[in-house]
Amino acid sequence: MPDALVQSGLLPYMLPRFTLKTQVRVEVVAPGAQAEAAFGQKGQALFSGVGATWRLQVLAPEHPGTRKFVDWINSDVGLRTVTMYAPDGGAPVFALATLEEAEEEAVVFEGDAALGKTLSAVHCGRCHVSASDQGLVGIGSTPSFFVLRTLSDWDERFQVFYVLNPHPAFTQITELTEPFPDDRPSPIHPVEITLDELDAILAYVAALEPADLGAPLIHQ
Repeated sequence: MPDALVQSGLLPYMLPRFTLKTQVRVEVVAPGAQAEAAFGQKGQALFSGVGATWRLQVLAPEHPGTRKFVDWINSDVGLRTVTMYAPDGGAPVFALATLEEAEEEAVVFEGDAALGKTLSAVHCGRCHVSASDQGLVGIGSTPSFFVLRTLSDWDERFQVFYVLNPHPAFTQITELTEPFPDDRPSPIHPVEITLDELDAILAYVAALEPADLGAPLIHQ
């Protein structure tokens, strides 16, 4: 958690209210430590104050506690909790992010997209359809790159894919991930790539046309 946000006193005010509402306890970790979600300068802009616009980066979207926190912080109750924080009866410290602050900059990746297509087929193609000319491969229950590309946070998911299940069980990023324990080797042939190769995959995926999923479903 960034020092400025910790020192503002917001967390001891906000997190117990979230826990009371959801029965989910939040553990605050130091900057750079592994986390399911992180406030900082990446992700969705939520509020501004103490010299910054604070964004929420979701690193483990499948985690049930993370989903509850994301839903709560985006709700009227969650946002009111943040903007009503006024220590010692003074003026509120935080305000909602403005439209300009909330607008995302265009995602640009400078890797070799052609190499990224090849790497995607080699390393990802056994589970995901990663190219229109790939044919009927992959696993039916696993989303294609084109479907993943429709997600608003697709870039964050791809950048940290190696910590999102089931990838940690069989993925190694050179000079980043810990080696597999001797008693828990990879259950399949491992995916072994470098950060430069991950940049190439990101550049390739950024250039893909998102799948046309049609109109949203209407529930009655």
